[in-house]
This record gives sequence, C-alpha cells and structure tokens, in this order.
Amino acid sequence: MAIHAYDELYVTSAQSILGHAVDFAVNTLGLEPDDFAEAFAVSDHSKQFAAGNPSYVAGMNGCELARAVLEEVNCPYPDMEDEMYLDKSPEYWAGWILAYYQWYSDLLFTEILECTALSEIIRMYEPYHEMDIMQFVTALQERTEAIENKTRLRRKREMADLSQSELASLADVPIRQIQLFEQGKRKINNTAAITLYKLSKALNCKMDELIERGQ
Repeated sequence: MAIHAYDELYVTSAQSILGHAVDFAVNTLGLEPDDFAEAFAVSDHSKQFAAGNPSYVAGMNGCELARAVLEEVNCPYPDMEDEMYLDKSPEYWAGWILAYYQWYSDLLFTEILECTALSEIIRMYEPYHEMDIMQFVTALQERTEAIENKTRLRRKREMADLSQSELASLADVPIRQIQLFEQGKRKINNTAAITLYKLSKALNCKMDELIERGQ
C-alpha cells in the first residue's frame, strides 16, 4: 500500500490553499513563479505543509500562506488585499496539483521542485488540466524517479553542492560512514543522534529531513 504524506482528509483543502497561494503570489503580488517557489520550498511553512499540519493545510487561506512564506524569508512584497478568484488560472492549477503530488509522493517540496520547476508545472497546464490527475502524477514520477532512488542524505548533500569528503569534513563524520548511509548499507535511522545532528547542521536542515521513510 502506498504511503502518502498525511491523512487524505486534508488533501482537497491543501490543494486549494497552495493553489490560491501561487495564484496570489504570481498574479496579484507580481512575483516570478520560481522565485516564490524557492521561497516556499526553503521555508518552514513548506515543511509544515508537507507534513500535513492542520494549521497549514486547513487553517489558513492561500493569501495568508503566501504572505507568511515571504515574511519568513524576508522577501519584500507589495501591500495588496487578498484576492482569490473563482476562475482558476494556470498558476492556481500549478499550486493545486503540486500539493496533490507532494501528498501522493511523500517527497519534500524541495525534492519535487529540484526536478520540475514551478514555472514548468505552470506550462504543463495545457494539456494536463483536462486529464485525469494520475496522468500528471505519472509524468512527474518519471522526472523524480532518479531522486527517489537516492537517500535523503545524498539528496541534501547534492543540493548543498558538497562532495562526500567535504560533508565529512564539515560535519566531523567519517567519510566511510557517509558512504555507507548513501549506499543504503547502513541505516541512517539507526545511527547515533549526535551523528544525525552533526550532519543536519552541516547541511543546514532539520534532523528529520535526513530520516528515511518506511525504514
């Protein structure tokens, strides 16, 4: 049975919220899609959203989410009133379907957007918005297959543009240990907390972002 990011009960709400957030950020605030996507992906709000925290996937509207993200990353934006249209734009659809794919895949937003930029998802509006949602899921799965075959430690290290030896030096963790984690020959979930802490500090992420799901 597939493991999804959080309870299916919140998926529809999460899709609407992220859809409105993207639409508001791009079409009302005038941000470039990929600039907003980068701000969202690195923010703590995206991590809370990805984990299905009810305060994020059900407890706010999209405009509130967009503002909260921009304020967290200190990105200036114009003072505009909330706008959420009934006519759904390609930008709304991109946020809407991105939320669904994140829930379905249980990947982090950083991992998804590393393979397919938000601007590219917007361009996929034609023809995917008229298709069954699983056809979009299949299309993105093909793009993220290489990512899914990597451990979370390796993904984070590569995103930080660090070699294994550089990470070993920064974290003061033996390179052989890092190699074993990345090869799946040693489970990072079972390592000492201090090792996990040092790796997470060196990679500027939270410890649970290195934990493998389902192990």
